[in-house]
Amino acid sequence: MSGFVSFIGSGPGDPELLTLKAVDRMQKADAVLFDDLSSGPILSHAQPDADLVGVGKRAGRPSPKQDHVSRLLVEYAQTGQRVVRLKSGDGGMFGRLEEEIVALRAAGIDYEIIPGIPSAIAAAAAAGIPLTRRLTARRVQFVTGHDVSGQLPPDLNLTALADAAATTVVFMGKRTFPLLVEALHANGLPLDTPALMAESVSTPDQKLHRSTIGALAETLKSEIGTAPALILYGPLAEFEDV
Repeated sequence: MSGFVSFIGSGPGDPELLTLKAVDRMQKADAVLFDDLSSGPILSHAQPDADLVGVGKRAGRPSPKQDHVSRLLVEYAQTGQRVVRLKSGDGGMFGRLEEEIVALRAAGIDYEIIPGIPSAIAAAAAAGIPLTRRLTARRVQFVTGHDVSGQLPPDLNLTALADAAATTVVFMGKRTFPLLVEALHANGLPLDTPALMAESVSTPDQKLHRSTIGALAETLKSEIGTAPALILYGPLAEFEDV
């Protein structure tokens, strides 16, 4: 007997940003394995008798290993249950989705992927800015701010990331942003490039901090905080009327 797994992108945190398909699958699920940022009001859509299992990973906190999370998914599905794997933002965006898919395929378990609103899109909307602009910001690039060890990835394409005509979004990058800015500046990106740090996007604790990459890097050397955040920089991080 084999169950079925629905990978759901829960969006940035506001339960009203869930898709109708996501709500439908949650209401039918026997078990919900959720990330920290997908908890709270979003879980109210689950059945009262559904198993709710927190499997989130947060920097600096004890977290379940990825192989343990994958094994839980397989074990729940192998009992014939309908399982929801609830991931913050969109599961395919730095959400380690592939590793869990590989585990399900190896066990012969069917699954579906239901996209969610990426936090980068929600952050831009909250700030009232677009991510692209004709002629001056034709490209958007997403990058992770740390590798598996929590350090700045050593193989970043700094030439691309220092492109002043691109909008760049750094996920999970508060701790490593000062080092990243040093590398960006060495590759020609001005320190007065506009930057926006968005914390706890779409939740009651949301904070938007507009700055420059240089000033933000100085701030983050001593004031990191625990709120989840992403950083946007480029010509549209500080929106100007055109």
